Amino acid sequence: MNQSPLEMYMFPCLSDNYGFLIHDIDNKLTATIDTPEVSAIEQALDFKGWNLTHIINTHHHYDHAGGNLELKNKTNCQIIGPEMDQERIPGIDKKIGHEEVFYFGIHKVICYHTPGHTTGHVVYYFQDQKIAFVGDTLFAMGCGRLFEGTPEQMWNSLNIISNWPEETQLYCAHEYTKNNAEFAITIDPVNKNLIDRIKEVEEKRINDIPTVPTNVAIEKLTNPFLRASESEIKQELNMIGHSDESVFAEIRRRKDSF
Repeated sequence: MNQSPLEMYMFPCLSDNYGFLIHDIDNKLTATIDTPEVSAIEQALDFKGWNLTHIINTHHHYDHAGGNLELKNKTNCQIIGPEMDQERIPGIDKKIGHEEVFYFGIHKVICYHTPGHTTGHVVYYFQDQKIAFVGDTLFAMGCGRLFEGTPEQMWNSLNIISNWPEETQLYCAHEYTKNNAEFAITIDPVNKNLIDRIKEVEEKRINDIPTVPTNVAIEKLTNPFLRASESEIKQELNMIGHSDESVFAEIRRRKDSF
C-alpha cells in the first residue's frame, strides 16, 4: 500500500521552545509532540486546519507536558508517553517502552528510552520518514542537562541517536544552537566542520531563521557531546587514556558552568 508522507509543521513556543505538529494525511490524524504552550499549539492547528487526535510526550517537564490535560479536555485526544515515567505524564493513555514499536496511522514509530536529562525521557524515531523527535536529549551541538540521570546514561542515550542513519532529521525542542556553538568551539577549537557550522548558525540567527532540525551526520561532525570518544577532544581536555564516559562527563561539567 502506498502511503503519503507525514506532513509536519514547526512553530516557536514560549521563549525558546519549538512545537511540532505531525499530520497523517491518509488517516486524518494529527499529533503534537509535547505540549509546551497550549495557545501556540491551538493557533498552529487552526492555521493548518487540523484537528488534534494525539499528544506524544518525550518527558514530564512542564514545558513538554504542561498543556496535556487542557488539550485533552478540549479535544479528547489520546496521550502517548514513556512507560517508565507514566506517573509524571499528565493524562497518559498509552504507555510506550524502550524499543517498542507503535503506529501513527500507517507510519512506524520506534520509541527509545534515553535517560539522562530525566530518568524517563524517550525519543521517537519515525523510521519510514527518516525523522526523529529527540526532546531534550540532544540539541544542535549540545545535549540536555543531567537533571536526573548520570553521565554514563546520557552517553549511552546519545549513542542510540548517533547510530541512526546519517540522513535522519533530528527535531530537538529548543533553539539553543548559538550558545551551544559558542561552547563547542572551546572544546573542539580546530574542528573545521565546527568552524564552518558556527558561521552558518550565526547567519541564520541574525536573520531569525531556525537552526532546527539538524541531522545525525552534522551532529557527529560538530557536536562535542557526541565526539567525546575522539582523540583530538581527549587531547584538548588532557584526558588521553580516559574513558569516553568520563570525557563526556567533563564536557557536560564545563557546559553547566559556561
